[in-house]
Amino acid sequence: MPVALAAAVLAALVPARLSATGSPLHVAVAANFLPTARAIATAWARSAGAPTPRLSAGSTGALYAQIRHGAPYHVFLAADAARPARLEAEGLAVPGTRFTYALGRLVLWAPRLRGAAPEAALRTGAIRRLALASPRTAPYGAAARAVLAGMGLWPWPGRLVVAAHVGQVPALVRQGGAEAGFVAAAQARRLPGPRWEVPAGHHPPLHQQAVLLRRGAARADARAFLAWLRASATARRRIRAAGYGLPPTPEPRP
Repeated sequence: MPVALAAAVLAALVPARLSATGSPLHVAVAANFLPTARAIATAWARSAGAPTPRLSAGSTGALYAQIRHGAPYHVFLAADAARPARLEAEGLAVPGTRFTYALGRLVLWAPRLRGAAPEAALRTGAIRRLALASPRTAPYGAAARAVLAGMGLWPWPGRLVVAAHVGQVPALVRQGGAEAGFVAAAQARRLPGPRWEVPAGHHPPLHQQAVLLRRGAARADARAFLAWLRASATARRRIRAAGYGLPPTPEPRP
């Protein structure tokens, strides 16, 4: 069955299934994608005639740990491919449901720079206090670490300010804790000031993947939401407008 047709069929099943479960769809979403996920969840709910999904945001690593410890999520929208793949291998996600929904890009945001380009300021030491998401739990933090390592700047020689997830980095910079910070390109679109759009080849790809979790396996609304996210023109348009890349076409089912 074509993906678009599957999405339509599944969406038609949602109201009856919801009346049986009596609970809204619960989606764990990587912090970088939260504003876009809110818009997509609202649009899907309107299209499907279903309640708006409940979204819980955090770093991909933290959400992965919560899922492993029994958090009641039905769907996982991660900022990498590694954690969804691990959940499949560990029996906590439904095999064959994993796919890339967005391609992330990294940006160095440096609103306090005067006269120097952010990349040059980073290389020459003009930036001393730098913010990034935790490389251990946040894929955008791991990407930032890879960029710094490639420039010969890891370990960072100045003061490093580490956020729990990339969504917290702009606040750290605004509050003066850091002079610059690595953020998602989707965040940078709403941030004024100098920035460096890091070339994709400077860090491992940020393939943001979605997967159906075991707790959502029996829910038609969870499957419908993922099918809609994967194939609908509305979802893809919103993802691209937010500053993410997209696979050229909806990927074939694994």
